[in-house]
Amino acid sequence: MHLPTLELLNASNKRILVRLDLNLPLYQGKITDLTRLQKSLPTIRELVAQNAKVIILTHLGRPKGIEKSLSLAPIADALREALAPTPVFFCETSQGPQVRDAIDALQGGQVLLIENIRFVEGEEKNDPVFIQELASWGDAYVNDAFSTAHRAHASTEGIAHFLPHYAGRLMEAEIKALTLALETPRRPLMAIVGGSKISTKLPLLENLISKVDLLVIGGGMANTLLAAKGVNIGGSLYEPDLLKAAQSLLKNAPAILLPEDVVVAQDLNNPLSYDVRALTEIQANEKIFDLGPCTCTLILEKMAKCHTLLWNGPLGVFEVPPFDQATNQVAQGAARLTRDGSLTSIAGGGDTLAALSHAGALQDFTYVSTAGGAFLEWIEGKTLPGIAALLQPFD
Repeated sequence: MHLPTLELLNASNKRILVRLDLNLPLYQGKITDLTRLQKSLPTIRELVAQNAKVIILTHLGRPKGIEKSLSLAPIADALREALAPTPVFFCETSQGPQVRDAIDALQGGQVLLIENIRFVEGEEKNDPVFIQELASWGDAYVNDAFSTAHRAHASTEGIAHFLPHYAGRLMEAEIKALTLALETPRRPLMAIVGGSKISTKLPLLENLISKVDLLVIGGGMANTLLAAKGVNIGGSLYEPDLLKAAQSLLKNAPAILLPEDVVVAQDLNNPLSYDVRALTEIQANEKIFDLGPCTCTLILEKMAKCHTLLWNGPLGVFEVPPFDQATNQVAQGAARLTRDGSLTSIAGGGDTLAALSHAGALQDFTYVSTAGGAFLEWIEGKTLPGIAALLQPFD
């Protein structure tokens, strides 16, 4: 895959529309995590250094029309602080003459944040009329929002057909990391997939089967696979309507590692009344909430012989100790191997970042994606509209 990147862009004194993902978590109007903003800074700074007029398009939440609680005003403040002394301006509307006036007033080396692009109905509809308006605002388009690349929206896909287009540094890094993990990995390649439901990750598992040397499955989704093998899982969460699909998966994928022992309790409200059980010992009133210590040891032994790791999803109910032990131990083991240089570790999607952060292992992984749905769809082997648009040549 040959993405057009920033080396090909002469941005000096040009209006550069930059699609970012600044969908930051807010609590009572305050930003609680700046990770996505911080990961977007290299592209902004590179364009500012070239004396570009940087016009940022992004969204916050899923508004139905204009919702004051989803205004980007707090994001604008955070950008000003992060980019100081670079001037950062905020346009309080998302379309119309006010946007045009704000862009016309912009000088080279300055930044303009446009109000929540999803306030415009035409954004999510990929409306041709709105796309033409967007295209009229810039001389070139940079997409640095891999996490929205699975959406065929006006600012993520449509606009790329009407302006010279390029991948930003975060987009470039994300695709390099995922290509390294799935297309050109150092083998053996291990994938760890966790989470509560197999129904949400069946396409992902089916795609991984043909690409990895070992597939480790944990979390609630492992219960359905155990049940498909005839294991008595007590009162554990599982999906009975997917037993046939689970049996088919097991038949076609001999290199799957499932739990060999588990941590159980009667419910999460009394987590201290837990026990470690072999698969033959689970009682009718017990529920599986984590992998057992023997399984963790086995995973780490297998991992030590691998050179690439792809991780998506926690191995247990990590939010409620002691059911965080498997996630913690395996993540910390992956972090050690990564620090030692023997393992390339790539993680992302869903609760993965929170789980690895909880384990204190996040900073040691080779690459951590902030994308959710886009990360999963890429691993599933799907074509992402935002990426496909960047790959099309512009005349």
